[in-house]
Amino acid sequence: KSNSISSNPSASEDDLQITEGTILGDHHVVEAFLGEGGFGLVTRCRDTKNNKTVAIKVNKSDPEILLQAKLEIFILEQLRRLDPDRCNIVEWNDYFLDGQRICLNFELLDQSLWDYIGDRNNQGLPMRELRPILHQLANALFHLGSVGIVHADLKPGNIMVLNHSESPVKVKLIDFGLACPASAVIPGDRVGTIGYCAPEVMLGIPYHEAIDMWSLGLVAVELATGVPLYPGEDDYDVLKFIIETQGQLPDHLLESGLYTDCYFIEDNYNKQRPENGQTLFVRLIKEMLALDANLRITPSEVLKHPFFHPGLSRRTPCTDMNSTGGQNLCSLSSNHRLGGQNSRGKEPGNKGKQIISAFIPDSHYRNSCSMTTVVFAYCTFIYIYAK
Repeated sequence: KSNSISSNPSASEDDLQITEGTILGDHHVVEAFLGEGGFGLVTRCRDTKNNKTVAIKVNKSDPEILLQAKLEIFILEQLRRLDPDRCNIVEWNDYFLDGQRICLNFELLDQSLWDYIGDRNNQGLPMRELRPILHQLANALFHLGSVGIVHADLKPGNIMVLNHSESPVKVKLIDFGLACPASAVIPGDRVGTIGYCAPEVMLGIPYHEAIDMWSLGLVAVELATGVPLYPGEDDYDVLKFIIETQGQLPDHLLESGLYTDCYFIEDNYNKQRPENGQTLFVRLIKEMLALDANLRITPSEVLKHPFFHPGLSRRTPCTDMNSTGGQNLCSLSSNHRLGGQNSRGKEPGNKGKQIISAFIPDSHYRNSCSMTTVVFAYCTFIYIYAK
């Protein structure tokens, strides 16, 4: 999860021809590499004019990245109206050019929340630590909203701890590379990081500042448990997890989404959303393992269970557990974490559109989940939705 990289130049660094000792602009000496991304690199530099150490975001000279850097500068100029310390937002000093590259100069912070959680062996934070962090992040979002800015990429990697040895921990929101004015949001514009995007972003529905609150909710779960609530390799995974935990998305959202057809198909058969094989399998196992013997499913009921419905077996063929190396166990655990039924006692959405599930192999889920993720996230789900 760490965004940090080694001091040895990576392929990205070679492309930028930046190594330790490189001088950016005319007076910023590179001392270390702090992170990297599609935009370029973040370096720790010493300003030889005042001997201060700062963080320099070096953007590649690619035309699209240059345009994105200019848009980020526009956002950062708007944020100058805010007190960075009082508003829990990273302090931006200025920008300069290094050849054709745009370099952004920021205050140097300690470590990301990803690294901070990682230092705790991903065990999660106690409430006494979590509470002030969430309060500060909510404060940051409040002030961003006061100037009409959507961050659009809130995640643990974009939240920095000022000093990990302080108590309570102080944090600041960083990376406004995807931020935009709420008034300038483009419907269908894909922003954010998989696993932290709000449903309206994934579906291509016009969005606003509320997408940052969705992301903050997921960050809160991750801080408490040490693992993401909605792991996934793509938006399909995440949407499926959301639906299986919180129920079907409202019809008016699905109908207005530009990308709804990428994930859902119309269900015109009695307007019912059929359950997929994995969900039904989990439901069957839970009925088999009922603690009260009087409530346990009987053999005759097992034989009539919808898990064995012929139509279902054609869509999602049964797989031999022994021949899959345990991959179905991960799929089972993942679905058990999500539950075939939410804690309010209602089945997930049962009409309108159904999420496409017929041709997704079990290995797809195996690669996007782990037993640790399942245990922690499932416990968190129970805690949240059982209220």
